[in-house]
This record gives sequence, C-alpha cells and structure tokens, in this order.
Amino acid sequence: MMTHAKTPAIVRTIAELRQRIKAYRRAASAEATVGFVPTMGYLHGGHASLLRRSVHENGLTVLSIFVNPLQFGPNEDLARYPRDEERDVTLAASNGVDIVFLPSVEEMYPVYPLLTTVSVSSVSEHLCGASRPGHFDGVATVVAKLFNIVQPDRAYFGLKDAQQVAVIAQMAADLSIPVEIVPCPIVREQDGLALSSRNVYLSAGEREQSLALSRSLAKAERWVAAGATAQELAKKLAEDIRQAPSADIDYVEIVTYPGMQPIIGSGALREYADSVLIALAVRFGRTRLIDNLIVKPKEAGDLLCSAK
Repeated sequence: MMTHAKTPAIVRTIAELRQRIKAYRRAASAEATVGFVPTMGYLHGGHASLLRRSVHENGLTVLSIFVNPLQFGPNEDLARYPRDEERDVTLAASNGVDIVFLPSVEEMYPVYPLLTTVSVSSVSEHLCGASRPGHFDGVATVVAKLFNIVQPDRAYFGLKDAQQVAVIAQMAADLSIPVEIVPCPIVREQDGLALSSRNVYLSAGEREQSLALSRSLAKAERWVAAGATAQELAKKLAEDIRQAPSADIDYVEIVTYPGMQPIIGSGALREYADSVLIALAVRFGRTRLIDNLIVKPKEAGDLLCSAK
C-alpha cells in the first residue's frame, strides 16, 4: 500500500496528545484503531517500515520520539545520541504519520529520578540485560508509560532488538495492557548491515568491518544443520566475527525465544523444535552494534536436508 505525505500534528504535551486521540476515537467508527511506533528518533528505513505498516493497518498512527534517559547507563551515549527533529518529522510526514509526539524529559518525568519503575525479570536478565544493567528496566518503564498515555490498539517494534520485543510483550501480557505487540522484520542495508541510528558513529573502516555480523549470521543455519550444539555454534560465530580486526565482542549467545534463556547441554541444535535466538553484540571502535537471527533449528535442518 502506498503512503502519502501529510503534515502530521506535532504534539509536545501528554494532555494534548490524549485530547487528540480521544477526539479521533470519538469521531471514528467503532472499528477504527490506533497504531503506535515508539522510537528514540534519528529515524531510518527500519523505522519507516514500522510506520508504513501501522498506517496500513490502523486509522490513526502515532509516532513518539523521546531519547529516554532511563535506558542509558552512566558511561553510555545519552549526550551524543544522534538527534534531528526536522529530519524525523519529514520522514514521518512522507510515511503518512498522523501525530508526532515530541515530549521533553520534564514532560515525561516531572519527578526525576522516578519513584516507580517497571522490571521484567528472567526475560531481561541475559544478553543486553547482563551487559547493560538497568537498561531494560528503563525500556519497560518508558514503554509502559507511553502505552498508558497513547492507549494504542497495536504497537510496532523492530526485531533487530529481539530481546526488547520479548521484554515488552511479556510486560504487556503480565500487566494486562490491552495492546497487540507487532514484531516486524529487521531491515538491512543492501550489503547486509542491520539499520541502526548508531550506524552514523561508524568510520568507513568500521562500517566495512561491521558486515562481519550479518555475514556470520548468514552461516549460522548451515552450522546448525551440520549438527552444531549451542556452545559450538557460539564459538564458530565468535571466531568468524573476530576475523574483523576491530571487532570487540560483548556477547555471542544462543537462547530460547521469546523466553531468552541460555540453551545448555550437549545436544545438537538441529533437534531443537522451538524458536531460538542467535544474538550478537559487538563493538567496532566506540560503536556497539547488535544483530540477531531467529530460527526454528529443526525446521531449518529438515529443509537443508531435503534440499540435498
């Protein structure tokens, strides 16, 4: 479906956003729905794909742009996180967004630090949850707050951060938040690099070396079909990524999905029937990139065997 440029309403306060959504629901038919895409801005093609899907599936689409301080650690890139409001609004307009919510930190958090936070245990303990303590508490808290403000029927999230999707889906289920969480595929550059707002940090050399992530993931299903265990697969991926001289591995892990629990034991992954997340986090220079692949190993192995 083609989307047409429109001038979205720019809203900076919670009160005005609630008023506009309430007015839409009052005027719309009973079947009309509100779609929501929460972001931290500096939008790219991956965000655009979420916006287009929401516009296609809902009567009203709300985009939020908020660099959330709760999800940054003390030595992370909050201050230098890329921001470009004019560019973001232009992209939102070209993809048919109805409302762009651009709150300040003071609007979102009148009392800071917050006295109330949301924590999703178990699902958030490994991967980025282990290497970035408190990160997912910050994510869950701001998304819970945004869900309460917008009260969307559907919310759209990219699977590039598959753990984030799992955390938010678990939170919504546990707290009985009436929203459908819609996971959307990873969008990549033509050469395979997963789109990310942080890609702008990469030098030309780091950008070239970062392709090690998608290249190693492209080999993963073949290694699974060949009988690799989870531990062997992680080792092969790490060895492959380290061929890029500047790669500094944060983690290479194989976990259940969406439960996010490490897969232990000596059995071949190709006998594993449930979904598995192959997750990577690697620094190139000062830039930390994540990428992943979700597979059902038994299905992938069966397909490869039948193709021989």
